[in-house]
Order: sequence, then C-alpha cells, then structure tokens
Amino acid sequence: MSRMDQTDPDQPGLARAPEDGEPDHNKLLRLAAVGDQEAFELLYRELARPAYGVIRRVLRDPAQSEEVTQEVMLEVWRTATRFDPARSSAATWVLTIAHRRAVDRVRTEVAASERELKTAWADVVPDDVADLVENSMDRDRVRRCLGDLSEVQRQSITLAYYHGYTYRQVSALVDATLAAIKSRIRDGLLRMRDCLGVS
Repeated sequence: MSRMDQTDPDQPGLARAPEDGEPDHNKLLRLAAVGDQEAFELLYRELARPAYGVIRRVLRDPAQSEEVTQEVMLEVWRTATRFDPARSSAATWVLTIAHRRAVDRVRTEVAASERELKTAWADVVPDDVADLVENSMDRDRVRRCLGDLSEVQRQSITLAYYHGYTYRQVSALVDATLAAIKSRIRDGLLRMRDCLGVS
C-alpha cells in the first residue's frame, strides 16, 4: 500500500500518519483543494510554524511575520488546486509561497519608505542658500561615486545605507550569501572613500 493510499478510518478523507508519525502533506493539500476543511486544519497545524520561521528570517518583525503567515495560509487554502506534486512537495510549495510573500512585504516597505522620503524632501525649506548648494554638490559627488561602483555593490550599499536594511536583510533581498554582501559593501565603501577623497 502506498503512503498516499493510507487513510485513517476514524477520520474519513484525512491522511493517516504513516509509520514515522508524520501526516502526508501532499494528500492533505489535495484534499484541501477539494474543500476538505479538516485536511486543511491539519495541514495548517503542520506547516504554519515552518512558514512563520521562513517569513520571520526575512522580515525580522514578529507582528508582521504573523500577519504574513496568516496571508500565506489563506493563499494556500485559496490556491490549493494549483499544487502539483510532480513539481514539489506540499511543504516546499507552501514555504516557497511564504518566502515570496515575505520578500514582497519587504519590497512594499521599501517603496513606502522611498515615497515618504521623497515627500519629506519636498517639504524642506532651506534656511541658507549656501547650505542648499553645498548639500546639492555633496549629493552629486556621492551619486557620481555610486555610479562608478559595480551594480551589485551599488545595490547592496543603497539597500543597507539608504533604506536601512541590515546586512542579513540585504542578503535575503538580493539572494546572496551574507559573506558576499559584507564583501560587496566593504569593497564598495572603500571605492567610494577613494572617489570622494576622504581620508
């Protein structure tokens, strides 16, 4: 008898835990796809915590992580018919959705903070024309030096220093190792220091 064919006689439609005590996530997801709420509840109990862990690593904020986890599990319920066991396991499918939603949330936050920054700059009234000119010249020099960096260095520095992300968050956003991000930022900052003539 295959693992997929095992059912619990006391719970019609629910996957019985095989010998290792773990429920069959693929079967639970297929049952949820046809509206089996009990199967989805069991799937939720099994996969919500791992999904939260993936999301928390990206977002860092527990409250936002909980909110995104709820959105993910709702999406799993609504889109369960799209699950294809030939392409991945149910757990992989759910955790992929979780990671994508977390990254989407980060991108949304970045866009919102950029809008707020633009609005804040629009409201600034300079007290002194000289200060305005000097700041403008400094910004132009920094932009020019940023433009001389490689794309990966510029992206990493922009996310870390202009958008306030930690190196780990930058690593998750650009899908690179933490060591690679640290190296890119360090090398980029050294090149900018030389470009700006700072000792």
